Amino acid sequence: MQVFGHGIGTWLLVGFVAVTFDFISEAQAQVASPTRLKFSIMSQDSVKITWKPPRGRFHEYRLTVTPVVGGKPQKLSIRKGETAVVVEGLLPNQEYMVQLFAINNKKESAPAQGRFTMRASRSRGRQGSPSQTKPKKVSDSQAGNTTTDEGSQFMCESPAIADIVVLVDGSWSIGRLNFQLVRLFLENLVSAFNVDSDKTRIGLAQYSGDPRVEWNLNQHSTKEAVLDAVKNLPYKGGNTLTGLALTFILENSFKPEAGSRAGVPKIGILITDGKSQDDVFSSAESLRDAGIELFAIGVKNADVNELKAIASEPDETHVYNVADFNIMNTIIESLTKTVCTRVEEQDKGIKEASGRKSLEPAAPSNLVVTDVTARSFRVSWSHAPGNVEKYRVVYYSTTAGQPEEVVVDGIESTAVLQNLMSLTEYQIAVFAIYTKAASEALRGTATTLALPAAADLDIYDVTHNSMRVKWEAAEAASEYMILYAALTGGDTADEKEVKVDNSVTDIELERLSPNTEYTVTVYAMYGEEASDPLTGQETTLPLTPPQNLQFSEITHSMGRVSWEAGSRKALGYRVMYVKTDTTAMGMVEVEDATPIFLTNLTSLTEYTVAVLAIYDEGQSAPLTGSFTTRNVPQPLSLRISDVFEEEFRVSWNHAADDVTLYRLACTPLSGEEAKEFVFSGATDTVVLDHLLPGTEYEVSLSAIYSDEAESEVVTALETTLQRIITTTPATTTTLRPTTVVIRSGIRNLVLDDETTFSLHVSWEPADAFITQYRVSYVSLKGDRAEEGVMVPGRQNDLLLQPLLSDTSYRITVTPIYSDGEGSGRAVTGKTLALSGPINLHVSEEWYNRFRIRWDAPPSPTMGYRVVYTSASAPGPTLDTFVGDDVNTMFILNLLSGTEYIVKVFATYPTGSSEPLTGRAKTLYLGVTNLATEDVRMTSMCARWQFHRHATSYRVVIESLRDGKKEEVIVNGGTSRHCFYDLIPNTKHRISVYTQLQEMEGLAVNILEATVPVPTEPPTPPPTTVPPPTIPPAREVCKTAKANLVFLVDGSWSIGDENFDKIIGFLYNTIGALYKIGPDGTQVAIIQFSDDPRTEFQLNSYNDKEILLNAVERIRYKGGNTKTGRAIKHAKDSVFTVEAGLQRGIPNVLVVITDGRSQDDVVKTSQEMQLEGFTIFAVGVADADYAELMNIANKPSNRHAFFVDDFDAFKKIEDELVTFVCETASATCPLALIGDSSLAGFKMMEMFGLVEKEYASVEGVSLESGSFNSFPCFRLHKNALVSQPTRNVHPEGLPSDYTVTFLFRLLSDTPQEPFALWEVLNKQSEPLVGVILDNGRKALTYFNYDYKDEFQTVTFDDPEVKKIFYGSFHKVHVVITKTHARLVVDCKQVGEKSINAAGNISTTGLEVLGRMVRSRSPRDSSASFQLQGFDISCSTSYASRDKCCELPALRDEANCPALPHACTCSQDSKGPPGPLGPPGNAGLRGQRGVRGEQGPRGPDGQRGVIGLPGPQGQPGPQGPSGQSIQGLPGSAGEKGEKGQSGPAGHQGLSGPRGLSGRDGPPGQRGSVGKDGPSGLPGSPGPMGSPGVPGSPGAAGSPGSQGHIGPPGAQGLKGERGPRGDVQSQSTVHDIAQQVCEQLIQSHLSRYNSILNSIPSNSVQVRAVPGPPGDTGRDGTAGPAGEPGPQGRPGFPGTPGIPGRPGERGSPGEKGERGSTGFGKQGPRGTPGTPGPQGEGRSGSQGPPGPPGRQGSLGRTGSSGPRGQPGPSGYCDPSSCAGYNVGAQDVYNNYRL
Repeated sequence: MQVFGHGIGTWLLVGFVAVTFDFISEAQAQVASPTRLKFSIMSQDSVKITWKPPRGRFHEYRLTVTPVVGGKPQKLSIRKGETAVVVEGLLPNQEYMVQLFAINNKKESAPAQGRFTMRASRSRGRQGSPSQTKPKKVSDSQAGNTTTDEGSQFMCESPAIADIVVLVDGSWSIGRLNFQLVRLFLENLVSAFNVDSDKTRIGLAQYSGDPRVEWNLNQHSTKEAVLDAVKNLPYKGGNTLTGLALTFILENSFKPEAGSRAGVPKIGILITDGKSQDDVFSSAESLRDAGIELFAIGVKNADVNELKAIASEPDETHVYNVADFNIMNTIIESLTKTVCTRVEEQDKGIKEASGRKSLEPAAPSNLVVTDVTARSFRVSWSHAPGNVEKYRVVYYSTTAGQPEEVVVDGIESTAVLQNLMSLTEYQIAVFAIYTKAASEALRGTATTLALPAAADLDIYDVTHNSMRVKWEAAEAASEYMILYAALTGGDTADEKEVKVDNSVTDIELERLSPNTEYTVTVYAMYGEEASDPLTGQETTLPLTPPQNLQFSEITHSMGRVSWEAGSRKALGYRVMYVKTDTTAMGMVEVEDATPIFLTNLTSLTEYTVAVLAIYDEGQSAPLTGSFTTRNVPQPLSLRISDVFEEEFRVSWNHAADDVTLYRLACTPLSGEEAKEFVFSGATDTVVLDHLLPGTEYEVSLSAIYSDEAESEVVTALETTLQRIITTTPATTTTLRPTTVVIRSGIRNLVLDDETTFSLHVSWEPADAFITQYRVSYVSLKGDRAEEGVMVPGRQNDLLLQPLLSDTSYRITVTPIYSDGEGSGRAVTGKTLALSGPINLHVSEEWYNRFRIRWDAPPSPTMGYRVVYTSASAPGPTLDTFVGDDVNTMFILNLLSGTEYIVKVFATYPTGSSEPLTGRAKTLYLGVTNLATEDVRMTSMCARWQFHRHATSYRVVIESLRDGKKEEVIVNGGTSRHCFYDLIPNTKHRISVYTQLQEMEGLAVNILEATVPVPTEPPTPPPTTVPPPTIPPAREVCKTAKANLVFLVDGSWSIGDENFDKIIGFLYNTIGALYKIGPDGTQVAIIQFSDDPRTEFQLNSYNDKEILLNAVERIRYKGGNTKTGRAIKHAKDSVFTVEAGLQRGIPNVLVVITDGRSQDDVVKTSQEMQLEGFTIFAVGVADADYAELMNIANKPSNRHAFFVDDFDAFKKIEDELVTFVCETASATCPLALIGDSSLAGFKMMEMFGLVEKEYASVEGVSLESGSFNSFPCFRLHKNALVSQPTRNVHPEGLPSDYTVTFLFRLLSDTPQEPFALWEVLNKQSEPLVGVILDNGRKALTYFNYDYKDEFQTVTFDDPEVKKIFYGSFHKVHVVITKTHARLVVDCKQVGEKSINAAGNISTTGLEVLGRMVRSRSPRDSSASFQLQGFDISCSTSYASRDKCCELPALRDEANCPALPHACTCSQDSKGPPGPLGPPGNAGLRGQRGVRGEQGPRGPDGQRGVIGLPGPQGQPGPQGPSGQSIQGLPGSAGEKGEKGQSGPAGHQGLSGPRGLSGRDGPPGQRGSVGKDGPSGLPGSPGPMGSPGVPGSPGAAGSPGSQGHIGPPGAQGLKGERGPRGDVQSQSTVHDIAQQVCEQLIQSHLSRYNSILNSIPSNSVQVRAVPGPPGDTGRDGTAGPAGEPGPQGRPGFPGTPGIPGRPGERGSPGEKGERGSTGFGKQGPRGTPGTPGPQGEGRSGSQGPPGPPGRQGSLGRTGSSGPRGQPGPSGYCDPSSCAGYNVGAQDVYNNYRL
């Protein structure tokens, strides 16, 4: 089965075919399906399948063709841009089922499906001549046709005459020799007819790629003149486009102006030798429908089925096919007899019809419509013959209405039809009225113009409730009607209407709603009729909110709120405040912006405050902020006085007015029992008695407030007096409280960290004798029994879970002593409700996307589910899930101009919240102000206001007469396009579709009719305009900037006269350029023969006039044709910096020659093409077309040109100039990137980092790279390699591109961040770049977006970290308008959203290795090795790259040979390499010998080779086939790998930790060894509650990762064998790297736990399952506790302690955690469920560290694995390597 792309236009329909079609389309995932699947049977075994591409993103198609009754299905991959394929090799009488999928990465659409059936065809013809048919009886009309004696030619002697047009195939496949036989055949054909101006006329057209008229029917009036023209018929050459040629003769040869006569039989004769490369069916049918009888003659390789489809019936007499050109004359007699007979039969039929028609009354003719207005037009006609009494003109609307008529006198030939409707098509019929009869009608149509409409609508002075509208008046309007309505989901019920007098063009619309988009439409009224609408849209301003919200004077119970008024129109303000973690709300309303105090607040509580301005129209958007109340204050100035032996006085000052109680404790430091007292809040002094004499006491005092909060304790120490004498105490009136000893046991009972399923309770112990606590809790609803938990005495907090959401609980904590229970304390708390997100905002609306943002609910969530669907258009409801740390996302792949309903649900372990609902609308993608202009008889133009973001427009014109369509794609900056070759007096519909990249908006249409054919005025005498001195520049060359070199053949075969014509061609071509010099196009010219001669260099001229004068002074050289040597001279001597070459712009070479080269042209041409040169080849006369195609770039139809002689240069001049200037105007030049020629920049060359130039770059040295045969450049410290941006990217950066680095970091590469590459402006401020942070092990990309806002994205995934460990790595940073994607070692590791980039300034510098801390371009830079650096103007390069430069990833079978590669075989040809230059000289000698022996001999051989050239013509089909084969591999494999990539399924299986909620003691650690039992939890769908179990990840079992390291990952380190010798320092560095990797793997375990719920927005169709497996890998490294174990290892490497120190800080945190858990671990046995959570993280932790221990290479074990390497490069040290033998301590680093 063969498949060809849609570029194949010609397949022939053979026979009767039954096709059944069944199409099913269903949206699957988020990839839209292709639509409109159609089948066209092309031949007996082939079918053409077409479809309409889907909307949205996709990368390729997959087509499956399966026999219904059984058989092997055929699966084909088709590239994205195709919309049709042809499938061959099908069986007749077989039914097939077709499925077509759109593929986007890992997802595929629902299939577009259908069926078709192949039927066996009937034979319509046969090979050979029609003379084999049965003999027929000769009619009377044939009697005049005579055949002379045997061997003489048949002569058609019939009196009937005809117009015969012969269409001759002049394509390359015929050849010049065979074309002479065609001329002989044509001579015999012409000789058979009586040719004269009033008898049979014969015209001829020749075709290939483009048809041309050789002579018209009226050009030659005698047979001798026609025969002479046949003998001098030139051979054209080109492709075979038969369909185009058939249409050409219909439109050009069979026309009255070309000599075609009315009432005369018309014959068309086609002669071709091959299958057409375009469609012939419709073209042939058009000719036959026009009454032209077609004969088809095929020679050699012609397709018989195609011939039958072209020719008229019957095939037996109209189709001829011969095996070769030399036997064409065998069919001449049969052909001429048949044509002669058919001419007689046609003539007879025409005369019979004319006789019948002559009896009828003659009708008028030549209907013309002029003076068309909106209400009238004039109808004119030519008089009918005879005595006409009246003319009756009948007209009526084609849409509605009764016919009306106007009658004028017979001498009149015009009438004005009035009182018509505007913009209406009318049918017109004019009858000639005779005395006794009326003629047939002369019919036509005309369309009135549209009523003049208002123009230039302007909406201004917009406020929150009004806007003004003004417009330009319309001529003769009676009044204006203004309609306006709010855009609220398309509802027009509230549309309002205003009518004003025709003198008013400016009004104010009032009483509008704030912050509402309105559509305003203005109609110019003409009585009851209205003009076309003039529409605009504007949004009223929102109600102005308050400004500058501030909080001050905040205490534990109140705070001051102040703000500034936003508008004087505000009537008042509403202040609303709420605890951030509850739903209870307070509200205060004030009349002005006076600060207010919020009172009765709770201490240590965050409050959210919203201030809204109140207006007549409603309330403004809230101005929000938050503050946190302070802690309750402690008592002030605690002091002790009046100290005696057994008592003293304690006094203090009140801290606040709302103290309820004071708690005072008196503790003897001698160890006796403490006493505690409770006093009212009004007390500020108390006497403590019954104390022990001579004893030191600690007095502690705390305040208890109305919200039950207790302050911090203040303390004081005092010692009672010693008892010396006994005295009688004096009577005192001081209050002596009753002393009560209370075993309270706890204080400061606090409830915090409320979630939807847990509460955290904590307290402080009051003494040290508590052995344990009993914590009991019960729901206040009374629907559940009280539960309790025992807590050890050293623990002072507890997490209670799982609890019911939105439920109040009473929690009691009772201390237990060794001799009984103490007094318990209780507190009431409430779990959070399943609250939903709030404040949905929509921003960054685009044509296919918008961003939504919401505020998170007060309750911690597991994530959010976002559901969206179109509000108007039918379609599926789509959803996606994002993590809890995400509150904003882009919704992509939307329809333009469409409103969507968006719902956001908060997801909790126990369910989902109510949705937060909103609406959002994408931008409208379409043009405005579409109008027609320059309307003529056969052409018209369309003009529109271009869309500011459009990249292109699809413009379609459709004839409303015959439905014929023409389509063209124009550039996004175009606002006008013209169509030609239209039919006069025909209405057309012009549709403009706006395209933005892969998006296409809806059509904007306009109707217009071409002008009727007027009476032709006399032709004025021609005037001669003198040619200008300097040719004018062409528009297409306005932005051209290139290095342009012309290589001109000056050999003897040219001659002086023809060389002058070449100079003229160069003069005109160069004259078309806009600007000459460094700021435009630089031009050089080389003339060549035996040896090349540079006429002038690229930097020779900066002025066009001087350059053109130099062109005219070039003198003819003469000699042989050595084209290959000349091309090499151009590359080595002209395209150089010394000769003026500018970098960063296209390099273009134009080769002009008239013969085959006498040396090799292929090698040098291909080398230049691979290096990014664009080569055009122009061949003249005897040039070898196959050689031209080898010289020129692909596609050949754009880069290779051929003309018959030097006079024909004018035919290709326009096309060549256009293609050259388009190439020179490209933002991205062609460059050899990898092993492909791509649009992009070779940045290594731009910075001079190539072997020939690096020595001139300061701070750079050459070393061996990833292979010894690859060069690598070390950028030493503070090298600061830079180039001016205008030299590297003169036009800035493209919108989408890929930055590729191949580099290695060194031991002296700094830990601080530095930019691998960045672009600076003139002030040394960074604009765009890629930063490496060696300390954080992260890569960052930054730029300024299209809004000129700075944006960065950072990648710190585990796969990113390996690029910092000292080996060579290849990094692709892919930048699109919506995403930044990172690919490391040809594997995608991350993708993040960004805005579309803005362009860069070209006035600054581009720098390599600049330190981020630098403040100027000459500050400092980092040291590293750089082997490769490219920027390709494509986002698909990374997916095609194979990383052949990296030893571990190199696949010899699929990678190109290494540079300077050699082999180990005995007969190796490597050693003779250095003798290459002498070899070249030898080659020249050999060619010289051949020249002496007669160069024509070799030419003849090449001529034979040239015959395959015709086979090359189907080349246009080739690219499609290649693209079908190429796409599946790269994209498909990447997609499968990606399936396992997404993180997050760990959250689904982790939920098994649910039972762990009862086991907070499980956090205590070491029991985590039971972890493996947690793995079966993965099937549990209730996994979401596993989030609380995350503390289990801190368990120390992570240290077990050191056991059983599977070195599998370490094997990748085989790249190490590159190094020849290992120094001692290398061993130390490797040890250091291994330690770092070990620590890094442990630290990464924390990150993977925190990221177990995906934080990025991922479009899914509610299929959460697949991502999970990779989630387990993500949690592999999180346990950070082993970090401290790593620290002792660092001192072993002198000078490195700083780097481990940075990682040490997380380790210390880990220690604190372990001390808490480790001691309590033994008591934690009741918490067995908890270990499951610990087990997951603990068991998966080990795989991370072993991978880092790939340093097994030190033991030498990796050496044997490196043995396969020799097949790629044997004994690299013996090859031409770089820096061989130099010490490099990083050569054996492994990952």
